[in-house]
Amino acid sequence: MRILFLCTANACRSQMAEHWARHLAVEQGLMTAFASAGTVPSHPDARMLTVMAEAGVSVEGAQSTALEVYAGEDWDLAVTLCDGAAAACPLLPGVARTRHLAFPDPGAASGSEEEVLAEFRRVRDLIRDFVQGLLAEEAMPS
Repeated sequence: MRILFLCTANACRSQMAEHWARHLAVEQGLMTAFASAGTVPSHPDARMLTVMAEAGVSVEGAQSTALEVYAGEDWDLAVTLCDGAAAACPLLPGVARTRHLAFPDPGAASGSEEEVLAEFRRVRDLIRDFVQGLLAEEAMPS
């Protein structure tokens, strides 16, 4: 099973999903490949790195990657995590199925640094729950 997670900047949400998937797949003994990309990649958000580390999830080697890097590769599933990516993503050759679930952009949060970090933690946990369910669904024989 190969799953590609997509958002606009590949800075927060798709990064969280990719790293949660890697972390949870190891815990569950799943043999699955994961990657993430952005339609307009920038760089991993430092606050995303912080809250993932707080949860004990390795984000070593995290980097923002352009969607084009994965063009032409075979993917069992591509998951868009924001409406912008869903609208901007073309039908990718080599992608068997697509799925969309929009999550709030924690990078757009405002307030004190602690309030912003609280939003990053909230979105981190929402994405963890989604990825847990996704892996359980994908592991079930059809």
